[in-house]
Amino acid sequence: MLPQLIARYFSDLDATLREMVDSHPKLPDDFAVMIRYAMGWVNEHGNPYNKPTGKRIRPLLLLLCTEASGGNWRQALPAAAAVELLHNFSLIHDDIEDDSPTRHGRPTVWKLWGEANAINAGDALFTISFHALQKLAQSGLQAERILEIWDVFNQTTIELTRGQHLDMRFEHQDSVSVDEYLSMIAGKSAALVSACSRIGALVTTDNQSTIQAYADFGLNLGIAFQIRDDILGIWGDPAVTGKSAATDILSRKKSLPVIYALAKSEALTEIYARETLGDADVTEALAALEAVEARTYTESYEEQYYEAALRAIHTADPQGEAADWLMQLTRTLFHRDR
Repeated sequence: MLPQLIARYFSDLDATLREMVDSHPKLPDDFAVMIRYAMGWVNEHGNPYNKPTGKRIRPLLLLLCTEASGGNWRQALPAAAAVELLHNFSLIHDDIEDDSPTRHGRPTVWKLWGEANAINAGDALFTISFHALQKLAQSGLQAERILEIWDVFNQTTIELTRGQHLDMRFEHQDSVSVDEYLSMIAGKSAALVSACSRIGALVTTDNQSTIQAYADFGLNLGIAFQIRDDILGIWGDPAVTGKSAATDILSRKKSLPVIYALAKSEALTEIYARETLGDADVTEALAALEAVEARTYTESYEEQYYEAALRAIHTADPQGEAADWLMQLTRTLFHRDR
């Protein structure tokens, strides 16, 4: 299914993304390499890089929601580019803040060029994302509609930073409740997915009930998406995910299965209280998680939000071939292994 989506949307989306980045010719060559590396277009030497480094799920979702709600998806390309650029800005900064050495199986930007350069590259992508959004003025949309989209984009950016702040705070917080966790991922992970589906509908319709239904769909899908990441972060195959399964435990990341297990397992609480963690501790932690069936608990939460996403998209009533692809994409995200 994804190859079909790529064939339909990806070429124009990629061209729009590259146009946005290339429209800043005064960037020094080495700085431009960092930005293009983060987007997955080049390697650290500036040579073309053709291996997958991201699925472009968020902009594809935006374009699908535009078409499924009766619009012309090409009209939404500037907004689709904007959300992908914003997403990649957040990844560069998250990798620094989470001390993550790899992403998609290759070194992160900060690992190659240092934290200061990575922060600067992230800031550049943040700014270019707003430049991309500005291009909606050339799409034929009314100014009032563009301002509404702009407001969604701004509010989403604040939600991203709120969620990331909570995620970092939780690493040093003795106890985190499930409700606190869900609030955090609603900002860090789900806000942008919700914005994509909301903006996709905003390009097409002024029916507030329909727009809200698309937004609710994206929010619930985004939460389910992050919970799936939590599952893969502990039990995923590193050869598939491109990330060590030990990373989340070694960093004491309070993901949903860990939060649940910490409340149920004295063994895991003792492990997480240790001054340093090593491979043997990871093995112990995995056994503790299994003992309280943390994976089963987490998967039940994932399914709950997936079902809520399906109810919301049913209310939105998408139409045409794009509606079929939207449903297929939703099912693919729910069952993904990376």
